[in-house]
Amino acid sequence: MSENRSDGVDHLERSIDWKQGLAIALGVPLLILPSLGYLPMYLSAAAILIWGLSVIQGFIQSTAYAEMATTFPKASGLPGFAQHVFRTENYQGKYDKSKLLGGFSAWSYWFAWTPVLAIFSILIGGYLHGLFPVLSETFTAYQLSLISGLVIFGGLFVVNWFGLKDGAKLGYILAAFSLIPLVILTVAPFATGHVEMSNIIGNWLPADWAWDLHHILILFGIFGIAQWSACAWETAAIYGPEYKNPAKDVSKALFACGIICFFSFVLVQAAVIGVLGVDGVLAEPVSPLIPVAHAVFGEAGSMVTIIMLIAAMVLIIQTAYLGSSRAMHSMATEGNLPKSLGKLNRHGTPFVAMLVIGGFNLVLISMGNPAAIVAASAIGYTCANGISLFAYVKARKHPAFAALERPFKAPKGWKNVAMAFGLFNLPLCLVGVVYLNSLEVGWTSTWVGFLVLALYIPIWLYSQHESRRSKKAATPRSSDHDAADLTATR
Repeated sequence: MSENRSDGVDHLERSIDWKQGLAIALGVPLLILPSLGYLPMYLSAAAILIWGLSVIQGFIQSTAYAEMATTFPKASGLPGFAQHVFRTENYQGKYDKSKLLGGFSAWSYWFAWTPVLAIFSILIGGYLHGLFPVLSETFTAYQLSLISGLVIFGGLFVVNWFGLKDGAKLGYILAAFSLIPLVILTVAPFATGHVEMSNIIGNWLPADWAWDLHHILILFGIFGIAQWSACAWETAAIYGPEYKNPAKDVSKALFACGIICFFSFVLVQAAVIGVLGVDGVLAEPVSPLIPVAHAVFGEAGSMVTIIMLIAAMVLIIQTAYLGSSRAMHSMATEGNLPKSLGKLNRHGTPFVAMLVIGGFNLVLISMGNPAAIVAASAIGYTCANGISLFAYVKARKHPAFAALERPFKAPKGWKNVAMAFGLFNLPLCLVGVVYLNSLEVGWTSTWVGFLVLALYIPIWLYSQHESRRSKKAATPRSSDHDAADLTATR
């Protein structure tokens, strides 16, 4: 059951342990799928190194996030941390600009995770369109994507209506159905000798690579795109208010997921390039795992791979659906979104947020291009990470937070490390992502990204107006006090 707050917004229910949090976050290793052919397009086999470095970046950032999650156990991950730290207590002015900064970080995070639903619904529709001729004769790829989205969003809404524990159970099932075949498909090429190391060593960087400004900006952009996948296991921290023992559960769930991500991201990319070569990957940029499966297991292997990939995409959608709905609930709780978006059902599920997210993604599916949506979404994720790391620095330095208990504490001097990676995200990776988008998918995705982020300003202003109005309604008028005094004297 959810707990009521005096401000009308409900608390989330503490119902899961670290293993269940890990199960829900296990969709993250599968986020490599849409980028398996993207990174080699710019960096050839060095894409393997980028994935490894990006997961290490995730460990550095998540060390700070783990401390924040245990210091503020009621905060929902990155959205909650930034909002809590940048909130000004007892602010008497009309608009609290510090609160706006924290809310914008949470909104950026929400926009980073929310489009995952549309991205993978489009991919699922494309797989179904190519796999089953009878479907391709009846429906277009867009129609199949829309139908897939409706079915998946509706099914996940029903399952998660009954609380996060049921979402974790679905995570166990989907993880077993998708991660295990993915591991087999990754390890088998090495075991059977299909991996040619010359495909990796002989194609480490493109022949025209140069360390000029153009390529350095591309590199920053690649890191920005890669962290959208390889650092996303920080989502295990967003369930902080729902862990039974956040002081221990958060760090365990975070770092267990990080270890899994490190090996999966590096090995999957190495297997794909090792079997197909860089040119073979570029010939199948959308799903290079299918020809890998065909080379190792034959025609039957390709069919199993497609089924596995569809299950994997449902798991990714599940992870994103839960994470983005918690981000939206967190913003409503802090007064940075309308309170109606923070409503929970009796099982502690933010059902209004889930409905809004589902509807938003059905609109996004109409864009039809997953790469364009990823490009726009990566802008939000870069902003969220940068601001959240700056929030960590403030939480370590500001006297107002000095006396707080920190069950998990990052190594000494970590605030300097966090500041460096905050600056790496903002502005370096942000500039790189925008530059890379202009080269790859044009300016449309960039403008979509900035437009969605900018929409937060009028929504936030409305939310502040709503908060002031509710506070004013809750404050007794002086005439009411006079009437109460008169009644008391009679």
